[in-house]
Parts: sequence; structure tokens; C-alpha cells
Amino acid sequence: MRTKNASTMALLAAGAMTVLGIGPAAAADVLLPHPGPDGLIWVQERVGDGGVVSAGAWGGLPTVLTVACEGDGTVRATMESQGNHVADLAVDCPAGTTGVGTVSMDPGMVTGSFSIGIDTSDDTIRWALTVTQPE
Repeated sequence: MRTKNASTMALLAAGAMTVLGIGPAAAADVLLPHPGPDGLIWVQERVGDGGVVSAGAWGGLPTVLTVACEGDGTVRATMESQGNHVADLAVDCPAGTTGVGTVSMDPGMVTGSFSIGIDTSDDTIRWALTVTQPE
């Protein structure tokens, strides 16, 4: 019985974060660096529309969503937590350089599970995102 519970927990942990996106992940240049120990999510790179679903946000800390992009267009990010809309972010994505946008949410706005949808103005736009809870 103990083995079955351990297998179930391993499966749940592996499925705790699901990234949805089109195109390959990772080019030679990184749009956003790894967020370090405050990071809940790091999507290193995707192309076109996509998003991410995760869990594990603690309501006692602020939450910061950062999106970076490149490709001559825009990226719109929409964040929800526990079925509540908590943030919108629009980032201009210049050609040949990186555009970055950040939105900060007060403690308690993001708790437990959350999702972020990414809508790009063109299917060739590269984007990356991080979600952090700085202490």
C-alpha cells in the first residue's frame, strides 16, 4: 500500500505543472533567466499562443508575473487563481530585442492553483515567463 501511495504522489508531483505552448522550447539566447529560489514557474521559451497551469502558490506572499518576448508584435498574459481573475499584462515585443513586462499582486490574491494564458499577436513571437513569490 505504501508503494502505491508513493507512486500516486510522484505522479501528482510530476503533473503539478503543465506547460501548454506551440513550437520548440529553448533557443541559444534566454529571454528570462531562471528565477532562483523564489520561483514557482519558469517557462524558458515558447513560440505562439500558449500558457501554463500550476499549483503551490502560498497566499501569505506577494506574487510577481514577468513576461518577456521578442518578435515584432505583442503578448497578452491573463492570470487566474482559484477561478478568480487576478492579473492582465500586455508586453510589446520588439524585433531583435527583448520586451519585458511585470505585474505584482498583493499577498492573498494568488493561492494554491493558478493558470496563465498567453495570446500572441503573431504565431512567430517568442515568449518566456516566470512566476515568483519573493519573501
